[in-house]
Amino acid sequence: MNILGFFKKSLDIVDKAVMKLEEFILSFSVILISIMIIGNVIAREIFGSNIFIFHLEVSKFAIVIATFMGIAYVARKGRHISMSAFYDFAPFKGRKIMMIAINFITAIAMFFLAYHSYLYVLSEAKYGAVTSNLQVPVWVMVMFIPLGFLMAGIQYLRNTWINIRVKDKVYLGIDAVDYNDKDKKELADEIHV
Repeated sequence: MNILGFFKKSLDIVDKAVMKLEEFILSFSVILISIMIIGNVIAREIFGSNIFIFHLEVSKFAIVIATFMGIAYVARKGRHISMSAFYDFAPFKGRKIMMIAINFITAIAMFFLAYHSYLYVLSEAKYGAVTSNLQVPVWVMVMFIPLGFLMAGIQYLRNTWINIRVKDKVYLGIDAVDYNDKDKKELADEIHV
């Protein structure tokens, strides 16, 4: 095996590990939000207890994680919200150019937001603010914001690259071929899955 093949295989392994980590983090965050909210309602309404006083902080923490870590995941899967009226009616070449431009411009925006949210995290760390109930430093909660933007920027660059590299299809995400480029058999297989 040559060095380039080894490097590609290593990157594929890292990519799959990152995807599994993203899936775990997103799943765990949503489950945690559910447990905190339902647990608080049960404790308050059935037992008349306010034992889940920390539920709001934990829920906010999980929402921040799910929101910002989810940006890269939906970019990878091509599941982000899109306004596609012009895109859907464009011919193949037009869709290809639009997708490359959209992904590249979005990557730049994500890196810009990552930088500025990183500065925000630094300011939170400097001021030393902590949450009221759990006494957790606020910067710990908001550090997922620049991380999510950074990972999303990387993913959008990957989406740009795959659209430049693969000439015969348009990719909405690394794992998602544009539905306009799928043949009838592929569409039928997806419906039956």
